[in-house]
Amino acid sequence: MTYRDVASPQVLSWACTSVGARMPVAMAPLALVFLVRERPGGYALGAVLAAAYVIGEIVGAPVLGMRLPPERPRPQLAVGLATGAFGFAGLGVLPDAPSLVLGAFAFLAGAAPAAATGGLRALLTELVPERAVAQALSTESMLNSVIWAVSPAAVAGLALQAAPHVPLLLAAALMAASVAGLWLLPAGWTVEDSAGGAWSGGSLPRLLLGAWPVYVTGAASLSLLGLAELVLPALLEQRGIPVGWSGPLLTGLAVGAGLGAFLYGLRTWPGLLRTRSVVLMCGTSVCVTLIALIPNTAGIASALAVGGLLQSGALLTRNLALRDALPPGALAAGYSVMYAAAGAGYAATGSLAGALLKVTVPSTAVLAGVALTLALTGVGWSGEVRRAGSSARGADVGVVPGRVVEGPASGAEGTPIGGRCDAEGCL
Repeated sequence: MTYRDVASPQVLSWACTSVGARMPVAMAPLALVFLVRERPGGYALGAVLAAAYVIGEIVGAPVLGMRLPPERPRPQLAVGLATGAFGFAGLGVLPDAPSLVLGAFAFLAGAAPAAATGGLRALLTELVPERAVAQALSTESMLNSVIWAVSPAAVAGLALQAAPHVPLLLAAALMAASVAGLWLLPAGWTVEDSAGGAWSGGSLPRLLLGAWPVYVTGAASLSLLGLAELVLPALLEQRGIPVGWSGPLLTGLAVGAGLGAFLYGLRTWPGLLRTRSVVLMCGTSVCVTLIALIPNTAGIASALAVGGLLQSGALLTRNLALRDALPPGALAAGYSVMYAAAGAGYAATGSLAGALLKVTVPSTAVLAGVALTLALTGVGWSGEVRRAGSSARGADVGVVPGRVVEGPASGAEGTPIGGRCDAEGCL
């Protein structure tokens, strides 16, 4: 089980397609701020446009993700990405349009391609053997870290050196190019479970709802460091550190996340997925708490880098846990719901921090965000424990949420089971 299983021409094609689809997402919030910052009240308008974009993602991901046909998702993904490219192009071509028009384009750019994240992740796991899924998801996380490290510098450089609308035109071109890349990938993904049977447990919405604990902890794992990103400039100012350090410090965060994803895929780690997730989330919480308390730049940089390393591992456990909670045909929709949940968690912690910054110091806002994230982690973990207990009881009669095996079966280690074996062990 090594990264050699992931190294193939098709995975390279997937990576190029994914960069085209995801780099515009990473560029969008900052690019929207730069687009309108020279207008009266430009920064406030930029924040509103960025919010419209994120709301589009939160709405579009579950609605469109649940409609992706597993056997033939390519046409819907292509239409979504092409429409998203149109939204970005509208922002770049009409930078002086009324605010409502820009808001509509921003919402469209966020909503239309929102199912692409789930669809591309499902296609990636179709390109590798089952034993290499963890390495494939680690590779995806590393690629995302590179994208998020490069995007802010690209947006700032193009907006300041060329013109404020140029980053959005680049985003449109990249997303349009990703449409062509879809035809280099499989037409769809497997819809039958390991037992060769069809779904069991009801309709797709019911299946997705049953995995709610994974979404809660997934949202918590992303929102914690999102909180650190949003409050970092104000926190540096509170410490008497030049705000210009924000960029390098966040780059260190992205590098740490990429390293964490790589290390996670190097071996099989002990313990249940939910246990690993809680341990990694607690470690990340400690790092973010230290960011709020450490008075010097070197200490904050170290805490951010280690926090990114741990957080990427926590997010990977959530993606792997979702694979165990849902049948293969529902995974793309599940990934899309996870994407929406993460966006909602990011928005919630950001809103909390913004509200607290009006009445308290930045360090206190960060600590409040850590407390909220730990509460979400606890809720998600307890939900997973209860769900595992229900699955164990259902296994006695062959009715288990997710991947179902009727009657005796042989687990991953050859152990007879009455229900299922997954990445968390046999039930």
